[in-house]
Amino acid sequence: MSPPDAKLAEAMARLLPALPPARLGVAVSGGGDSMALMMLLADWARAQGVVLEAVSVDHGLRAESATEAAAAGALAARLGLAHAVRRWERGPAPGGNLMDAARRARRTLIADWALARGIGAVALGHTLDDQAETLLMRLARGSGVDGLAGMAEAHRRGGVLWLRPLLGVRRDVLRSVLRDRGLGWAEDPTNADTRFLRTRARAALVALAPLGIGAERLAGTAAAMTQAQAALERTAQATGLMLLRMERGDAVLDARALDALPDDLRERIVARVLCALSSQPYRPRRAALRRALAEPQRATLHGCVLSRAGDRLRIGREWRAVAGLRAAPGAPWDNRWVLTPAPGTDAQGCTIAALGPQGLAQIGAWAACGLPRASVLASPAVWRGDTVLAAPLVRGGSQWRAHARQGPADLLRGPLSH
Repeated sequence: MSPPDAKLAEAMARLLPALPPARLGVAVSGGGDSMALMMLLADWARAQGVVLEAVSVDHGLRAESATEAAAAGALAARLGLAHAVRRWERGPAPGGNLMDAARRARRTLIADWALARGIGAVALGHTLDDQAETLLMRLARGSGVDGLAGMAEAHRRGGVLWLRPLLGVRRDVLRSVLRDRGLGWAEDPTNADTRFLRTRARAALVALAPLGIGAERLAGTAAAMTQAQAALERTAQATGLMLLRMERGDAVLDARALDALPDDLRERIVARVLCALSSQPYRPRRAALRRALAEPQRATLHGCVLSRAGDRLRIGREWRAVAGLRAAPGAPWDNRWVLTPAPGTDAQGCTIAALGPQGLAQIGAWAACGLPRASVLASPAVWRGDTVLAAPLVRGGSQWRAHARQGPADLLRGPLSH
């Protein structure tokens, strides 16, 4: 077994310690890293009795993307693998960040493909070089422990387990493997475009070599920071559970005890709560989080409202962030609530949506519920057309019940995705 084969086998045994899955997916762009990953995984899957399937996303950002997806399909066919292509129907990029929108869309398209195929895990072709470049990029952005921990070998998102089994393998080694087997790959021209931070990070790696700072050393630093991150996460979870209680979906923290904590620990707890409430996998920027925590009364961040009153810091959803969300009765709304009717209640034509100003005007007096107005606006209500039938978090006695899907422990769970 060659060194890359051995490293991949070791990584797969580590990432999937139980029996190998019946089916596994691999994302292939047509570039050298993912083409080598597909080839190595094909050998591993045959030996393990695993059905391996490949998927490519044609993002349409370059004229060559369709050709590259076709090349990935040709290699998949040569390896005896099923291959699918998913195309991104590009819409407006949030905040004008086209590359970020493309990355998010690629993950969503691959996750949808995997779930439709009954595939629970998908392998990605990130390498040791990618890990080192990512560390440099995050250093440039002023990241803390979480950012410097680099990319995780495995993380769950969107119902899929994402695997990076080549984080211990150099990029040039993978290309040598492809050459040895007479296989080619596509080179993304943006890899030479210095407008992109990753391209500049790649050049910086070469410049740092005389100082003994190479990809292996930086990847080792990322691994050490991952251990530090895990320790901080355990501390944050234990501490947060002592400071946090739930109040009809809002997280209420002991503000004075929170303020007495070290900055990193305080920010980690609040970031965890923000991400859980808003169902966002990535924590807010540190500078934005610090600004929000410094506000003496109220701030908005990550689709949430942070408000201080005495010794309490309340974190709840922001109405504007949930205004467009709709769900059927009995289905999760905002990933946080399930509203169900009492037996015999007519739920025909009903929709679950935020109460909002229009609903608040219909239900009248609400102050007795004990929630601040911002939380009331963002609370779930039962609508039929333009009429509010029930707002169970605000007014009791209705034929509808709201069941919370989150408790304190859910808001403080393990490390975020990288």
